[in-house]
Amino acid sequence: MTNTQMFRVYIKASPEAIWEAITSPDWNDRYGYKSKTQYELHAGGSVRTLATAEMRGFGLPEIVIDGEVREADPPKKLVQTFHAYFSPEMGQEAGIIVTYLIEPEDNAGLTRLTIVTDENKSPITLSIVTGGDGKLTDGGGGFPFILSDLKS
Repeated sequence: MTNTQMFRVYIKASPEAIWEAITSPDWNDRYGYKSKTQYELHAGGSVRTLATAEMRGFGLPEIVIDGEVREADPPKKLVQTFHAYFSPEMGQEAGIIVTYLIEPEDNAGLTRLTIVTDENKSPITLSIVTGGDGKLTDGGGGFPFILSDLKS
């Protein structure tokens, strides 16, 4: 059985600007956990999120998330696998699938950004991406925090 979670936010920006904010390492290190994520934006391309200096100071590896692009349809849809290494136990999990849906709204230049996660055998990873009960200072927050900070 698959566990699906959905997170949504409305942003006053174009779909193209939101796509750029998600996929460009020159942009995606400005919000959330301030980590650069590098994408090869084609099916089968790699995804790598690099640890910040602060993360490395806590003993995390250089690459804290990796995955594979399953689908890239700029600026509408990005589907990727997501395998995190924030703990040895998490690194042993199968990982999850993350889908970004970027849809223009008819209202005042707003764009709807939806993140959908699907997981089957990765409960630790799921608890991290959903925000869990952890405080931001303890690495909590997950996609709700990332979306809130992106909107800010």
